[in-house]
Amino acid sequence: MASITLLSLAPTAIFLHIPAFTSSSVVGPGILAGRWAAPRALPLRALPPRRVTVVCSSAAAAAEASDAAAPVEKFRLDNLGPQKGSRRRPKRKGRGIAAGQGASCGFGMRGQKSRSGPGVRRGFEGGQMPLYRRLPKLRGIAGGMHIGLPKYVPFNLKDIVRGGFKDGDEISLESLKSRGLINPSGRERKLPLKILGDGDVSVKLNIKAGAFSASAKEKLEAAGCSLTLLPKRKKWLPQNYLKNQARAEEYFAKKKAGAGESDSGSA
Repeated sequence: MASITLLSLAPTAIFLHIPAFTSSSVVGPGILAGRWAAPRALPLRALPPRRVTVVCSSAAAAAEASDAAAPVEKFRLDNLGPQKGSRRRPKRKGRGIAAGQGASCGFGMRGQKSRSGPGVRRGFEGGQMPLYRRLPKLRGIAGGMHIGLPKYVPFNLKDIVRGGFKDGDEISLESLKSRGLINPSGRERKLPLKILGDGDVSVKLNIKAGAFSASAKEKLEAAGCSLTLLPKRKKWLPQNYLKNQARAEEYFAKKKAGAGESDSGSA
C-alpha cells in the first residue's frame, strides 16, 4: 500500500505518515453497486519536534539595538492607556469564601469596627487621650498668633554702603523706599524701620529709625552718625477707655498733690 508523507521545516512541525488508498482498497462491492464505502480511520503518528539553533550576526544585533533606541511613540487619543500595574481589579466582598473576601468581608468577627454603620471618627483612639490633644499647642506663626509676626522692616549696615550714601545724608524709611533699597508690601508697609549691625559704615549719616540693634548702635556712634529714635505708633483705643484713663490720671494727680500738702503741713 502506498503512503503520503508531509514534511515541514518549522521547529515545532509534526511529521505525519498517512497511508493512501489503493485501487483495491477503494474499489469494492459498494462502488460497483453505485454506493461509496465509508473510509477507514487512518492512524496518525506524531514525531518529536527538533531543536533548532538560531545564530544571530553582529549586524542583526546592532539592528535590534537601534530599534530599541528608537524614539518612543507620541501620545495620541488612540494609544492612551493606564500604566501597566497601576490599576487593579477591585475586591468583590461578600461573594463567598472562595472569592477571598466572603463571610465577614475582611472586617473580622466581632468588635465595633465589624458592625454596620459609619464606624469610629477620625482621630479616635479607643477612649485614650488622642494624639492631637497630647501635643502642646503651637505658638507663633504656626499657631496663627501675632507673637511670631515681624514688628520691623530690617535694614543692615552693609546695605547702607551698597546704597551709595554720602556724608550728611539722611536715612529713613521714606529715603530707602525712594532709592529702591527696600520694597515693603502688605502688612510690612505699616511697620517701622530697624537698623541691624551686619557690616561697617565709614560715613557720617543722619539716621531716623524705629529701633537700633546693640551692635548697629555701637558701630554708628563710633562712626559719628546721629541717631534719632522715632516714637512708636500709638495703638488705637476706644474713646470711652481714653476718657476713663484721663479721669483716672486727674484723680491720682489731685490725690498726690493733697498728700504732698498734708506732709508739708505736718512738718
